[in-house]
Amino acid sequence: MLQRGILKKKGTNPDILVMTATPIPRTLAMTLFGDLDLSVIDEMPPGRIPIVTSLFFESRRVELYKMIRSQVSAGQQVYIVYPLVEETEKTDLKAASQMAEHLQTEVFSDLRVGLLHGRLSPVEKEAVMAAFTKREFDILVSTTVIEVGIDVPNASLMVIEHAERFGLSQLHQLRGRVGRGKVKSYCILMTNAKMSEDGEKRLRVMESTCDGFRIAEADLEIRGPGDFLGTRQAGMPDFRVANILRDGALLEKARQAALDLLEQDPELGSPANAKLQGELLRRWGKRLELATIG
Repeated sequence: MLQRGILKKKGTNPDILVMTATPIPRTLAMTLFGDLDLSVIDEMPPGRIPIVTSLFFESRRVELYKMIRSQVSAGQQVYIVYPLVEETEKTDLKAASQMAEHLQTEVFSDLRVGLLHGRLSPVEKEAVMAAFTKREFDILVSTTVIEVGIDVPNASLMVIEHAERFGLSQLHQLRGRVGRGKVKSYCILMTNAKMSEDGEKRLRVMESTCDGFRIAEADLEIRGPGDFLGTRQAGMPDFRVANILRDGALLEKARQAALDLLEQDPELGSPANAKLQGELLRRWGKRLELATIG
């Protein structure tokens, strides 16, 4: 948002197109972008087959490995994503580097396993992805560097280890790396029984839907939208009564009332609106400038 503010100050009243690949619930979009024309793309590309998503606990790992072999035997490829590059003493999370070696030597010694992570140079990353695209690897072990911008139609299985550690939007983006070809694709969310209530809610949402807008609504319900006119990334807004998801119709009316008022008195300078202007300045202060950015 701050970067968009800097952009807006360049030139004289430039036109701005704000784009996001992350679905935003309509009620939140009204609050964040209420003064902008809003266009929504809510359809899958033609020919896409919905991805089957399942939550697996550690007790099903043997079943998972059989599933990976089945996909490779059918001529498809597999992603396995880990939250860390290297293991550390501070956590018991599995990491990409060590697990790539383990999988290659002890689990899938007859298959070809590649490794991709953020510590590789751009040239090395490109070489690994090119090899995977050319089917020189059956399995690509990776961190979240594959979250966006990767299109390998032959990949049909996404395994996300320690899935409870990822946010909903990140899980949704990772799942989107498969299902890009003409065969049925799968996403397996691996976890153990030790996860928070919110963590389980996230994984159950992923299991139940591939609809990005429903996932965004669930994300909003679980962690809150953060600070509309600031930098806070999560938490509930300081509305006294309204619920941003439940009260969509009320938000619509409030938005229209605000637009009508600003059309009559853009600066809120009339005596009748003095208290409203004062409350806005008291509550938001310098952050009001961010409201013009979206």
